[in-house]
Amino acid sequence: QVQLVESGGGLVQAGGSLRLSCAASGRTFRSYTMGWFRQAPGKEREYVAMITPNDWNTYYTDSVKGRFTISINNAKNTMWLQMNSLKLEDTAVYYCAASLVATSRRNDYAYWGQGTQVTVSS
Repeated sequence: QVQLVESGGGLVQAGGSLRLSCAASGRTFRSYTMGWFRQAPGKEREYVAMITPNDWNTYYTDSVKGRFTISINNAKNTMWLQMNSLKLEDTAVYYCAASLVATSRRNDYAYWGQGTQVTVSS
């Protein structure tokens, strides 16, 4: 069983930065593709970024390329999402998730954290 716990959300002004954390149980990062998703009010949950196990290749949705960085610290069993140059449209609940396949499709992710709120103000 994989357990994921996000933290680091909060209120930030447009143009600012936040770093989200996802603490994972066990050797999750060696076995699972790890992803970040987000869900804004009234919208479907959407893919943001992912990192594949062992080779640590990273992938991003177009709207966050150049602004967000996904990374992993295996020694700390922690994944991060560094978010820079935040925009109003980045406001959402952010979730980390784990999948046995390298995919951006949310239905392929079997394990999810509880989410952390990110609010970007003008």
